[in-house]
Amino acid sequence: MDISDQLKNLFPDHIPEENPIDKTEKPNYWMQEAPIICKYEKRKGKPITILEGYTGADADFKKLAKEIKSLLSVGGSYKNDTIIIQGDYRDKIMNFLKSKGFKVKRVGG
Repeated sequence: MDISDQLKNLFPDHIPEENPIDKTEKPNYWMQEAPIICKYEKRKGKPITILEGYTGADADFKKLAKEIKSLLSVGGSYKNDTIIIQGDYRDKIMNFLKSKGFKVKRVGG
């Protein structure tokens, strides 16, 4: 017996939806005119990538930080309107942001 059959037995009056909610839907971010600055630094001898210059809502920037960290499978944080990613991933991050529709500017080497 399938789970859908079990649910029909438990809830005979329920009519299932035709289009279930797609949870893989891309979040919509506020797009800005000015580019996001992507730069590279070394702190305590460790390389980091810093993203700054987003003028939209903090919640959107936090979601973006989470997506970047999960895409690259690395650690990072969101502090003082900047995203700090552990490691030098400027090229991958810039390609990801461009695919989302953001303008990105590379600063430094």
